[in-house]
Amino acid sequence: MAGEIPDLIAEERAGTGKGAARQARRDGRVPGIVYGGGEDPVAISVPYNELLKKLKAGRFLATLFNLKVEGHDDVRVICRNVQRDVVKDLPTHLDLMRLKRNSRVNLFIPVEFIGEDTSPGIKKGGVLTVVRPEVELMVTAGDIPEKLVADVSELEVGDTITISSITLPEGSRAIIDRDFVIGNIQPPSGLASQNDDDEDQPDADEVPTTEMGPPDGE
Repeated sequence: MAGEIPDLIAEERAGTGKGAARQARRDGRVPGIVYGGGEDPVAISVPYNELLKKLKAGRFLATLFNLKVEGHDDVRVICRNVQRDVVKDLPTHLDLMRLKRNSRVNLFIPVEFIGEDTSPGIKKGGVLTVVRPEVELMVTAGDIPEKLVADVSELEVGDTITISSITLPEGSRAIIDRDFVIGNIQPPSGLASQNDDDEDQPDADEVPTTEMGPPDGE
């Protein structure tokens, strides 16, 4: 079930404290610390440009990484904090937490929609509208799904598919408690416009009548 976890390449820092952290920044790196998992904390640094790229990609604090540090075993980590410069808003330090295989963590999992070729609603001209391209789940670190699969093969125009229609990994659950919508089949744009126009036109028995008074002089 587990998908490919992105690598985060780091180096172990020889020193700790403000002086070592400043030196790491001068070398184009961002200092950090790895803690948890029943092991001693390790001071690290990561390339500034690589970290900035990952931050701009989004979801950095909700992404599980495979941390690679020379001289240490690879370990799964999740970032718990990124300190930033108060003026430039650029990263200055990061805290990474080790995760055991049975650790529970919140992650955003992408949703793949299948069955569009056979969906009767789409065959009639309907359009698949993706409401949630990803869903936040609480999962175990050792059983993270690569994706969730939403089957729309039997959906008609106007039908929706909700989170309860998707099989979640054992032990996982959605963060949102209600049965929220993942996607739906919208009517063809032309039909939708026509329906809107029809709704704007009053029915014949709803057209107001004007009571005519007697002609002038009567």
